[in-house]
Amino acid sequence: MRRFLPLVALLAASPAWAEVELSFYGGWQGAPDGGVTLSGDATLPDAEASGDEATGDSSQLGLRATWWAENGFGIALDYSHFGIDADDEAVAANGLALDGLDTFTVNGMRRWEEAFGSVTPYVGAGLGLAIADVEIEGGGSADASGPAVSWVAGASVPLTDSLSVFGEYEGTYSRLDGETDGGGNLDGDPVTNSINLGVSFSF
Repeated sequence: MRRFLPLVALLAASPAWAEVELSFYGGWQGAPDGGVTLSGDATLPDAEASGDEATGDSSQLGLRATWWAENGFGIALDYSHFGIDADDEAVAANGLALDGLDTFTVNGMRRWEEAFGSVTPYVGAGLGLAIADVEIEGGGSADASGPAVSWVAGASVPLTDSLSVFGEYEGTYSRLDGETDGGGNLDGDPVTNSINLGVSFSF
């Protein structure tokens, strides 16, 4: 997170930003197109755990800070944690599972205030970093990281001048690369699709 601190300070100090919005959200996600591949490990055969076998009731938690300009454009810093677990059959057959995925992205945002009465739709997309934990059956683990892409579309409804609630769809794509405890190589390209609900505080 330290790499984001200079950007946070710059955005907070800029007089061009008319509003700062802090959002907390959670939801449900699946990873139908994700995959993690393990190879080159002396203690395990080549194996592949496909995101097609990920459970459908995994959870997501996130935090987003958005700096909005008066013209409806904004910049957001977004952190999301995805609990992505392969089902029992995938672990038994392949020997590994993507246990969790964290993404940190910088997003360009666009919203349309007063376009639909009290409902404010918004969209966004960004680039950043993904970090994953992979559990290996029988003991051992692997850490993998790489670039991430995110995209989001949703709508918010105000409750007060400074408090609002929102619902959204959020997707991510990550390109992971790493090593296992035993010296093997790990790579993957999980895709997540999430439905989130959250609350935002504006100031």
